Amino acid sequence: MQEQSHLLTDDQMRDFIVNGYVSIKTDLPRSVHETIYRKTQEFTEKEGNLGNNILPRVPELQAVFEDPAVRGAFTSVLGKNYVMHSHRHPHRNTPHSGGQGFHKDSYWGHQKVRHHLPRWAMAFYYPQDTPVEIGPSAILSGTQYYNQRLTEDNNGEVALHGEAGTISVIHFDLWHRAMANSTDKTRYMMKFQFIRLDEPNEPDWESEDPSWKINGFNEESNPAAKKHETTWRHVWNWMSGSTNSEHSTNGNLSMHIDKLNDKNPDVRSNAADGLGMSSEAAAEAIPELANLLGDEYEPARLNAAYALGAIGEAAVPSLIEKLSNENGTTRRMAAYALAAVGSPAVHSLKEALTHENDAVRVEASYALAQIGSGAESAVDVMIEKSNDSNAEVRRYIPEAFGAIGPAAAPAVSTLIDRLANDEDAQVRFESALALAQIGPASSDAIPVLKDSLSDSNRYVRDNSIHALKRIGTSEAETALLDYLLMARWCAVTNSESTF
Repeated sequence: MQEQSHLLTDDQMRDFIVNGYVSIKTDLPRSVHETIYRKTQEFTEKEGNLGNNILPRVPELQAVFEDPAVRGAFTSVLGKNYVMHSHRHPHRNTPHSGGQGFHKDSYWGHQKVRHHLPRWAMAFYYPQDTPVEIGPSAILSGTQYYNQRLTEDNNGEVALHGEAGTISVIHFDLWHRAMANSTDKTRYMMKFQFIRLDEPNEPDWESEDPSWKINGFNEESNPAAKKHETTWRHVWNWMSGSTNSEHSTNGNLSMHIDKLNDKNPDVRSNAADGLGMSSEAAAEAIPELANLLGDEYEPARLNAAYALGAIGEAAVPSLIEKLSNENGTTRRMAAYALAAVGSPAVHSLKEALTHENDAVRVEASYALAQIGSGAESAVDVMIEKSNDSNAEVRRYIPEAFGAIGPAAAPAVSTLIDRLANDEDAQVRFESALALAQIGPASSDAIPVLKDSLSDSNRYVRDNSIHALKRIGTSEAETALLDYLLMARWCAVTNSESTF
């Protein structure tokens, strides 16, 4: 049972939603971190980067991720049933390195729309003291919602430094980099990835105040990101399991609407955000906000999308129309907005899922996947479209089934077929993960999950393991144990010690 005192607080969760990260420190003895550093250094020098095998090679790392403070942070962000993904990597920053450029992590080459909702997260763990001089990881605070950067060079970066045992939990899509190492010591950072399996239905953190509020956000102190209170409130409500659309009146609506056409992009952005905080009361702004979805300034179009999402059902016809726009950015922002509308958009998205235009179907399937449990009424249509000619559609449909969870049990046979037969590795990846998210109701999938333990893609195999574990029947457990006996790896065998 998770100790309540190790869960994050309301303020920490609000900071995570705004800034994209939270840093904590384990309670483990310093000797544990020293052992991890020593082994990592020794094995790396002999064998090269350990990659995904860092955990079995340095099993002391398991104690780090079982630490109550770490489990409490990940439970708060990803829910009680989160899982560790098998992709993990020890990042080595050598003495006197020049550092990296800012980037976002990919999904191993897969084409995937960035998630604004925290369904994935990463851990950056330091086994050694990591002052700024040794080249820690740096992030651009609040940029998990952006595909483009607002600042050049390293302007606005925040160094994630700390003592040995420090862990930063970051939103998967946060811009980050390794800083320059000006010391004579090698810096290691262990990057592990985690996935949410269950949609939230209540706060998973130590919640005392369910209302959304900003904790001292200051644009001047963070040039890398702008104010997106409507977006932040939407994420907060989703993580709280709430459909609460509380709104405040942010001045004169007509004044905000007029400013949507201002030459200053920040004025346009703030006007859209102000309208979003008024929720459905801002319905008269729908045409102007819809036009702003293609704005050249990303903060403005992001705020327009979530303002339309906050307005709700009245915005759906305009948003559906934008799914056919020739501009890909406009289509993507419309999809974000429809996902934020939630259940009231599902009927129209079901119709869009049958559209002749591939791009419309892609964005509609993405929006349904983001709506999650509220898209249950679309399960039948998504089953019909699960073998769509477009691979992206085939990827988002199983993702939608997984986000819906056990209520998507009628799709199990469809997921079995996609896992067994789809030539696209990401479709198989998403199908296996969806079976894990559906859980025990996926028991009919045990034979194909067992076969998928030999899939050519290592991460399809990983998700199949998670699915068998969650199904939890004796047949599933036997399949897992048989695989373990076959695939077990001796972490101490090497060229110097073969038996």
